[in-house]
Amino acid sequence: MRGDLYAWLKAFHIIAVIAWMAGMLYLPRLFVYHCVAEKGSVQSETFKVMERRLLRGIINPAMIATIALGLWLAWTGPDSRYGWFAAPWLQAKIVLIIAMAALHGLFARWRKDFAADRNRHSQKFYRIVNEIPAVLVILIVLLVVLKPF
Repeated sequence: MRGDLYAWLKAFHIIAVIAWMAGMLYLPRLFVYHCVAEKGSVQSETFKVMERRLLRGIINPAMIATIALGLWLAWTGPDSRYGWFAAPWLQAKIVLIIAMAALHGLFARWRKDFAADRNRHSQKFYRIVNEIPAVLVILIVLLVVLKPF
């Protein structure tokens, strides 16, 4: 693949990752504040709109772009005739991306619970969950930059 195209793909992949991670860090923070809003209140209904728009308008499209561009980059990488897929660091990264996508799915389910006024978790729960995407993205960046194996 021409170097220019690879660089453009990488740039858009990084932009998509930033958008996905911004949303993945912000949505559980909204859940923390939504927990204390009285069901049916103006504040609760505002949180429902914010959560839905964040998930559907930013987080979902950013995740799709991140994964699609990442797979394209991995396939066209210079490591072998199969791109980067033979590299152990990428295999480890893919496991972490699957974990991030699973967490994304949980966030979507919890958003639906809030939308139906059926939240079953505490503020403390969401404060702890809020840290998981940060830990995952740190590990992912370390794998990509250091390629330790």
